[in-house]
Amino acid sequence: MRKAVLLDTSFFIRFLNEEDPLFINAEGYYRYLIQEKFDLVISTISIAEYCVKGNVNELPLLNLQVLPFNLNHGTMAGHLASIAFCARKEKAIELKQRFIIPNDTKLFAQAATEEYISFYLSSDSESKKIYDLIRINAPVRFEFIDLNIPYTQFFGTIGL
Repeated sequence: MRKAVLLDTSFFIRFLNEEDPLFINAEGYYRYLIQEKFDLVISTISIAEYCVKGNVNELPLLNLQVLPFNLNHGTMAGHLASIAFCARKEKAIELKQRFIIPNDTKLFAQAATEEYISFYLSSDSESKKIYDLIRINAPVRFEFIDLNIPYTQFFGTIGL
């Protein structure tokens, strides 16, 4: 059975900066996921976000599958964004100056639409709030992995 994880922009920001406090967790996930033969997926949306301050050549593209944003993703993203915007308007969710809800919901839509994606890996706690809200109100099959939690704890394994 195919196993895949969609890696968001915050993962790559931490993974590609050895000075970042979450670098060790990011490196641990990266090694574990490759060892366990997960497909590592990056969205064209995350590539665009990363390239705001970085260069596409910095990304480990040889080990990644690039997932373009398509019609099915767009349709689902509209539905998920509607849920998030309504919740924010009704004050059902508290977000710190969050202007990128559409990108979060686009990435979640890709993970929800692509059946082979089981996990979404991010260090973005505001994004996690949106995921928790959406999971209650929409059919999502993937699980959110918080990069702040070491892979050994999340997957219940001993790191060697």
